[in-house]
This record gives sequence, structure tokens and C-alpha cells, in this order.
Amino acid sequence: MSKDYKFEPIETHSLVVELTKRLLNYILSGNVRPGDKIPAERQLSEALGVGRSAIREAIKALSVLGILEVRQGYGTYVKQTSSSLLTQSIEWGLLLGEKHTMDLVEARMLFEVDIARLAAQRWEGSELDELRDILARMKNASLSEFVDADVQFHMKLCDMAKNTVLKNVLSSIRTLLRTWIQCVIDKAGETAFSYEDHHAIYLAVSERDPDAAARAMEHHMSDASKRLIEVLREADEADSAS
Repeated sequence: MSKDYKFEPIETHSLVVELTKRLLNYILSGNVRPGDKIPAERQLSEALGVGRSAIREAIKALSVLGILEVRQGYGTYVKQTSSSLLTQSIEWGLLLGEKHTMDLVEARMLFEVDIARLAAQRWEGSELDELRDILARMKNASLSEFVDADVQFHMKLCDMAKNTVLKNVLSSIRTLLRTWIQCVIDKAGETAFSYEDHHAIYLAVSERDPDAAARAMEHHMSDASKRLIEVLREADEADSAS
């Protein structure tokens, strides 16, 4: 463990959430880089004054978010990634329930609506067929398959919008997008409501109606945002109760 970074003992309330944030702060501190190995469970347990089971849960949470990679028999490593550290810190902050969650929810709604509007105006060639194929996969997909197709739908719309800035923004938060969709779908336990939203967006885009496409996307994002906020609120309440 680097001698330049000092872990402070933490309180036991909301233990795993707080511990996860402490580990994230360590990763962002500059003491480790993508591909580096982090301290072993025993070392982290001693430094933070918590049990190894809590350490394992926090590492598992960060692994699910794609931040850490557990290599059996070798240890835990910071995952290699092509995203900038600043972009990741914003993504991870949202996924860990930081206070700027609402700002990011609002921002995503704004640029997704613009993407839908532009896509309706600018699509060309076989792009609409490709969007329809993605929508067809969504209709009968399992929950896990639906998440993949949902992300592809939004990314294809972005291609159709032909705006490099919006595409870069959406690409940079792809992890956030996937996790957001996963949270919403897991909470609902079904996908019909989301499919209908995407179908409405597709129809408006296919008719080259930018205003209708924007309205359909705004409706979809409003519903998805409310569902995500509910998931985060329930998680916060569970943490407080524990």
C-alpha cells in the first residue's frame, strides 16, 4: 500500500456505501492507475477498521460498476478503460448516489431530447432500418437482452443525429446509461412500458417529425428519471435503516 495515502477509520452506519465511497476516493487519489493492483482485503480491513466481509461487498459493488476487476488468485485491479478519469468520476458519483444526481438526470434528459429531434431531421439511408431492427430485438428480449438493445437504440439515434459533440457526450456516459437502464428495468421487473416509449420515438423519427420525436423522448426520459430516482431513494432509505 502506498505510504502517501492514509485511510481513515469509518463509522459503521451505511457501512458498505461509505466504504465504497472511500475506496473510490482512493482510486481517484492518484495513488493507483488503471491496471494497478489495489491493497489486499486484509490490508484494507486493517486500514479502515472494518471487517473483511464489508470490504468484499464494497469491492463487489465497484466490480459491478466496472471500476474494479477481481482476478481469482491474483488480487483486485483497477479496470483498464479508455474514458477520462474526470468523466468516470462523474459517472461513478451518480451510481453511488452523490448529491449531483439530479443535475445529471436533468442534463441527460436535455441532450437526449435534442438527439431525438436531430435524428428525425437527419437520418439517411439504411439508418432507420437499423433502428427498427434494434426495436424488434427489444420487443421479445429477456431483461438482460433488453438492456443491451436499449443502449444500442440510444446510440443509434445519436449516430442518426450526426452531431459529434452529442455523440461524444453520450459515449462518455455509456456506463451510466447502461446502469441507469438496468436499475429501471430491474425495479419494474418487466420491459413493456419501456418498449412502448421507444416505439413512439421510432415512429416519430420514421415520419421525420422532429417535434413529435422530441416529445416522445421527453416523455420517455421523464418516466425513466422518475423510476431511477425512486430506486436511488429506496437505496438511501435502506442504507439509513441499516
